[in-house]
Amino acid sequence: MHLLVIRWDVNPEIFRIGSFAVRWYGLLFASSFLFGYIIMNRIFRNENLKEGVLDRLTVYMAIGVIVGARLGHCLFYEPGYYLSHPLEILKIWHGGLASHGAAIGILLALWFFVRKEKKEYTWIIDRIAIVVALSGFFIRMGNLMNSEIYGVETTVPWAFVFIRNGETVPKHPTQIYEGLSYLLIFFLLFWLYWRKKGEHIQGLLISLLLILVFTARFFIEFLKEPQVAFETKMTLNMGQLLSIPFIIVGFIWLYISLKQKKRAVIKR
Repeated sequence: MHLLVIRWDVNPEIFRIGSFAVRWYGLLFASSFLFGYIIMNRIFRNENLKEGVLDRLTVYMAIGVIVGARLGHCLFYEPGYYLSHPLEILKIWHGGLASHGAAIGILLALWFFVRKEKKEYTWIIDRIAIVVALSGFFIRMGNLMNSEIYGVETTVPWAFVFIRNGETVPKHPTQIYEGLSYLLIFFLLFWLYWRKKGEHIQGLLISLLLILVFTARFFIEFLKEPQVAFETKMTLNMGQLLSIPFIIVGFIWLYISLKQKKRAVIKR
């Protein structure tokens, strides 16, 4: 008996005026940038950095996330369709974003940013790692409000029945599993930065982000329903296969960081 099963029937639209609709996903996606900006502004003030640098960084991040996430979905999950209909790639409002693509987009965007701003790559990527973890939480909550990317049938008492998708049996709310995992990782990275006012081993935060986020993603994927048809025949799905390289890079980055023990220099 599922005494605590939640019948999830939330409207993904907050309100609509004619053809214009404000959706929970869009609001939560925007919130990830808002709270990310607030946290980064506090970090920049701690290190006596000008706010103009943060404004430019925000632009690079926005482009990296949106372009990377969209291309990641199109090329990793539905390459046949989008390569045959390339103009559909531009229609981001139709949905389809991939977190692995967003991660690649962020790494590339920050590489361009440091070349332009004459900053050190590890310095900026460590600080961005903190807000990326928080952004992951907001995005997964957006997926929950959209009733998408949920898990397989289950008997756990906290299961969700996703009514709007025509589901009639309880499923794992994997959006919540992932979201809470990312939120805990955010608090860990935030604490590691502030416990010594930003003076930490360079590379530690980004390496922990890669290891923890993508390890959590790897194991939670076992509870998810296939996102695309070709995954039904795979032992490990696309999300898991894409997570493995990030985990490996994270461990390599962590090993190098701990071996060098180069500490960030904070100017106050």
